[in-house]
Amino acid sequence: MLHLVRESAVGQILNWASKGRILPYPDQRADYVVPSKYLKGAFDSQAPTLNASTSPRPPADVNTLVDAEGVVKKTESQEGAAAGDLEKGSVDPELPPEIAAYPFLVEFDENDPDNPRNWPKWQRNFVAALVCFLTFSVYVGSAIYTSSIPDIMVTFGVSQVVATLGLTLFILGYGIGPMFLAPIQEMPHFGRNPVYIAGLFLFVLFQVPVIFAKNIGTILVFRFLAGFVGSPALATGGASLMDIFPMESAGTALAVWALGAVFGPIFGPVVGGFAAQANGWRWPIYELLWISGASLLLLAFFLPETLGSTILLRRAERLRKLTGNEMLKTQTELDATADETILDVAWLNFVRAFQLSAEPAILFANVYIGLLYAIFYLWFEAFPLVFGDIYHFNLGLSSTPFLGFVVTGFMTFAVYLSYNKYYFNPRMMTDPNFQPEARLELGVPAALTIPISLFMFGWGARESVHWIVPIIGASLYFPGVFIAFQVCLNYLAMIYPQYAASIFAGNDLFRSTFASVFPLFGAAFFKRLGLGGGSSLLAGLNILMIPLLMLLIKYGARLRAQSKWTPGH
Repeated sequence: MLHLVRESAVGQILNWASKGRILPYPDQRADYVVPSKYLKGAFDSQAPTLNASTSPRPPADVNTLVDAEGVVKKTESQEGAAAGDLEKGSVDPELPPEIAAYPFLVEFDENDPDNPRNWPKWQRNFVAALVCFLTFSVYVGSAIYTSSIPDIMVTFGVSQVVATLGLTLFILGYGIGPMFLAPIQEMPHFGRNPVYIAGLFLFVLFQVPVIFAKNIGTILVFRFLAGFVGSPALATGGASLMDIFPMESAGTALAVWALGAVFGPIFGPVVGGFAAQANGWRWPIYELLWISGASLLLLAFFLPETLGSTILLRRAERLRKLTGNEMLKTQTELDATADETILDVAWLNFVRAFQLSAEPAILFANVYIGLLYAIFYLWFEAFPLVFGDIYHFNLGLSSTPFLGFVVTGFMTFAVYLSYNKYYFNPRMMTDPNFQPEARLELGVPAALTIPISLFMFGWGARESVHWIVPIIGASLYFPGVFIAFQVCLNYLAMIYPQYAASIFAGNDLFRSTFASVFPLFGAAFFKRLGLGGGSSLLAGLNILMIPLLMLLIKYGARLRAQSKWTPGH
């Protein structure tokens, strides 16, 4: 457990402030034996042989081991020449092949306990649970606001459209944010944690102006900012799980994370509905403050850094300080472009996301998932009309039908895991003619549940029909949207592996833009067309997407062969 604390944000601050005396790494302890491969003389043809047992142990009051006993001292010119050759990758051709590329490379050893994929199973599961809680604590902030909308309209004298902007701007914020913040988390000098914790801290802080807002403008501004700074959890939470789980377990881990992410908006109205009914519009935001505040405290002390390149970079920095050997470098340092900045990376990611969106497979996934996501947020406008106006549920009870999604969510999750374990993964490993488009096949039967759900909800919502019918109808929407997300995004990651981050950020922007707009006209849409007519129109749009999905399965390989973005082009 101390390992988790040491790698957390608080642990890193304590370690830095105490110069390694608090929560020290092994290489910061007085009895640490420096491996010979990290000493300057280790690869000098004139140097004596060194190993872990004979290399010098640094006294507690000495910060460098350069020229210590057992290390051959070189002249300044010799050191400069050696450093220059090593930086260029030029070394003695007689050196063993394993060190010929760069002898002072800092990398994970076999079974290295600092490698996230070598962590004990309980630790990886615990970290995965923390990432899921982080995602939930931000995602719940979108829909928890919907319970406040009626009272905000009364308190500030604004229309439903204006009050709903607090929801749409939050969604838009977490759609735009990853385009700029996610690239920072891929940079070894930053890593995942600083962006997570700093963003979550600001997310918690931005709830305070909303709670004490004196006008609608303050609410809208800080709702957008909260969505923006909280967005890394929604965009790169899955990447954090990929850091710690091997490929054979990654699919399950991502499915669990996705389930936790979707449950955020589902539980939001349930959590906020009764609070808003009892104490007014501010109390759902208080609840969001408590949830995200608890998440901040827990994660600040226990969420470790998971990006391997960042962990290695920190190790290299400590070893350079300890040994004085400035030639110790990680692979990312050797590969880095000297003049590349954070803004350069962010801009490249932003532009590439739009360029990739022109690819047929990505364009289809963006439009299809965007449509499904937007309809999902239309439920937040439709449920009050059905369960409030037709079935006369109060504000608190009118949100409880969202719990139907939880039931179908767990059922869908079980089916999806079984499909992967007993059918898809064995097929992928044994079929010599396997094509990535096979990942999409499960999406076809799953897509059929979406129009069934919409028809059942729209035409079953009437006083003469029991309220359980529209609840069951709405709940059937979950299998379609969950599996569509899984198969489409996994498919894109398979065919464009080197651009997965840009694709996911672009998809996040695309679907969040869709979802941010739909709630603005949701109430008017259903009132004009009726619940049956409006649901039928949405069902028809989804039915039109099914043949396109089947065409992508059939002709996807041919499209990939013509793409300049696929590997080998």
